[in-house]
Amino acid sequence: MAAAHIPNLLTSRNARPLVRGRGRGDRGLFNNEEVEEDPEAAKGRNDKIVQGTDNDANVSRVSAVEVGYLHDPYARLFATVGSQRRFPIINRGSDSNPTPSPLPNDPFISGTYVRTRAIDKLVEEFLYSQRSTRKQVISLGAGSDTRYFRLMSREQPPDVLYHELDFPVNTALKIATIQKAPSLRSHIDDPLFVLSTDTELHAPDYHIHAIDLRTLDRAYSQPIGPGKLGHIDPALPTLLISECCLTYLAPDTADAVIKHFVGILSPATPAALILYEPIHPFDSFGKVMIANLAARGIVMQTIQKYHSLDAQKERLWNYGFIDGGGAEDVDFLYQEWVDEREKKRISRLEMLDEVEELNLLAKHYCVAWGFRKGKPAQDAEGKVEGKLEGKGEDEETSIWDRWRALPGTIEAPPVRDESQSSFTGGNWG
Repeated sequence: MAAAHIPNLLTSRNARPLVRGRGRGDRGLFNNEEVEEDPEAAKGRNDKIVQGTDNDANVSRVSAVEVGYLHDPYARLFATVGSQRRFPIINRGSDSNPTPSPLPNDPFISGTYVRTRAIDKLVEEFLYSQRSTRKQVISLGAGSDTRYFRLMSREQPPDVLYHELDFPVNTALKIATIQKAPSLRSHIDDPLFVLSTDTELHAPDYHIHAIDLRTLDRAYSQPIGPGKLGHIDPALPTLLISECCLTYLAPDTADAVIKHFVGILSPATPAALILYEPIHPFDSFGKVMIANLAARGIVMQTIQKYHSLDAQKERLWNYGFIDGGGAEDVDFLYQEWVDEREKKRISRLEMLDEVEELNLLAKHYCVAWGFRKGKPAQDAEGKVEGKLEGKGEDEETSIWDRWRALPGTIEAPPVRDESQSSFTGGNWG
């Protein structure tokens, strides 16, 4: 990307963002301008834009790998374009000692290193707790994500049933790549079945589902029928992941998607959710960030409803993840979840001039995580039955002990301060 195309945030902080609505006659995020457009044409165009964000994310991942931030031997296999070196602000994600510099035009994929490291840590702490218990991961909008293959390439891979969901156009590309790459195919156990449409793949431990997540909302014009996601096991401890996926949906639809999966699982099933999303759209930096995205036709629809760390915490609580969790921005995650030795290592990888913008950007993206212990089933006489591994309460719920130990994780439910009409916390928050 030529430098001339990179807006300078320091000279744009007080600028009024030129944000316009996209499709379905929606209003712009920060004005009341109406856009008249054929609804079906708008929907198709907007879907293509969202589907294309996966390619942007993969380009950033490959860049972070080539510079040395991440170890991922599989990222390049999914690349659809040649190598493109990203700016350090995109590769890294946070730092200190601010100095001015321009802001890249791709903030929604910012902080590839910190984002990946934080989510990997949460996933691994979940999968490697209670090793004798099989787990389940459901990755929403997974696209070209390589996490499953990185996990399976470990010397001791986890016992996991792994699901990836995305638009058919994205799943078809991923399946085609898997079929051509022995290094990917070798991590998938037989029997392996690919639908005749080449958009779905099913194996004993790995499933790629072709689905428009909006169809999980009962209010959708053509909701899916029962059994579409029949490979999901309702009894396995389950982790849901949304990396900048649900944010592209209308808030009510995003909520309906999570509630759909919570409804699939047995009430006795331990479950958790990880979200990676933008926050703070109403300050000067946030408005410029939103305007940059809108210039590319990208609208993050949930950002106004879930605009802060507190709002994200309350969101998790409302979904039913009531036993603990947290929400922290990328800057906090870099400072608290990355050890000093690792910080020194990555500081030597490339010169970072955009420190002030990087830190601002890092405070406008967050990872939120929440979990529930699951309710032990009861027999007709009200006696508890079916506890995990037949263990007691303390040992049964130790599946979340590693999450409890992470900086930022707090237990007990959040408390709303009704006098201020705002979510102020409590133990959880």
